[in-house]
Amino acid sequence: MEVIAQSLDEIVNNLRPLTVEWKDETAFRIIKRIKLISQKKAYTIEDVKALLDENFDDGLLICRLFLGFSKDQFVSVMKGIRSDQGIGVKSYKANPEQFIKDLLSTGLLEAMVNEANRKLHWSDVLVERLRSGRGSAISGQKRGRDVEDFVEAIVKNVFGENYQARCTFSGRSGKDAKCDFAIPTKSAPRILIESKGYGATGSKMTDILGDIRTIIDAKRPDTTFLFFTDGLTWKQRKSDLRKIIDFQHNGDITRVYTYAMANQFESDLLQLKTEYRL
Repeated sequence: MEVIAQSLDEIVNNLRPLTVEWKDETAFRIIKRIKLISQKKAYTIEDVKALLDENFDDGLLICRLFLGFSKDQFVSVMKGIRSDQGIGVKSYKANPEQFIKDLLSTGLLEAMVNEANRKLHWSDVLVERLRSGRGSAISGQKRGRDVEDFVEAIVKNVFGENYQARCTFSGRSGKDAKCDFAIPTKSAPRILIESKGYGATGSKMTDILGDIRTIIDAKRPDTTFLFFTDGLTWKQRKSDLRKIIDFQHNGDITRVYTYAMANQFESDLLQLKTEYRL
């Protein structure tokens, strides 16, 4: 074989799109089953039960499609509703009535009616592609930003303009690190706050551990570090959440908060404001 020197342009000019068929055996089976669902003005428990009894995994996937949930979102919601009862076929067979009752609490019957009776327009296909593609990434970004905005509203209510958001703060021995909020300033913070919200599991939930460690390593020992987070997906990443709680137990994080603890969060900020004379 002749040895030649290839150029980047040569390779680039010979590239082509890789198109693949997205439908696998499961997709074909699901599509066929969906087409058998009758259009109704109202659906009942029996309609859902029929789906799950015929093929539990397929039926649950169809329910998820009606709700417009990704697999991660659906699992998180159901585990949040059913706690430690399980969401698999064994749990369903053990108590079908309770399982379906929990499933319906997601708004499934209403979603079925809405989707089955929706007046379609050709653009709906493109909108759905936008939602499942770019929209999925945007949802994740907005989820995190919504938590930040919620936290910032409380911080602003307590400290006015006496804080800096999304900045790099100066810590001990010349160390610095990024954080969501530094109070009163990033150059001399007395309080540091990091906020994160999650709606699906993934590497970002593990990445936050590294972010937290970086803040802990950089901050002065007398600087208060608060962490605000939420999202049912933590129930699936308890090992990571446990590490964050360990940080709190070790005194590296002063307190961890969720939306349900917002009043406590504001109360603690007011107390810290007095203690630090801010």
